[in-house]
Amino acid sequence: MFGEISTSGAAPALEAAMRFASARQKVLSHNIANITTPDFRPSDVSVEGFQAQLKRAVDARRGRNRMGGLPIEDTREVQRDGSGGLRLLPQTPSRNVLFHDRNNRDLEVSMQGLVENASAFRVAADLLRSRYQTIAAAISERA
Repeated sequence: MFGEISTSGAAPALEAAMRFASARQKVLSHNIANITTPDFRPSDVSVEGFQAQLKRAVDARRGRNRMGGLPIEDTREVQRDGSGGLRLLPQTPSRNVLFHDRNNRDLEVSMQGLVENASAFRVAADLLRSRYQTIAAAISERA
């Protein structure tokens, strides 16, 4: 019964968004940690690509019965791992400036990506927490 409740509605999409943001945070942090490393090329994954991937999964789920996990299909950059998480295969962006040490960096863009990604994680976590609090209140008959 709880399995059906926890996999209904927006919960699976919010969980997938949190998994993506968590994995992307590691990629972005790695970029910042290596900002002065010669020959380092920062990498990232397409947020728009993941959002399109998530939308396709949500649409496919709507076609079924709105219950159960999301059928997220693997793409070139985002793939499911065996434990239900997401594995990112970042690509090198070409929009940064190439410096004399052959490092392709832009601190402002990197920090902006980090903040936006952390904000996306926080919003998904807050929405999911609110959903679970509502379920807990209903179970304890306080709703």
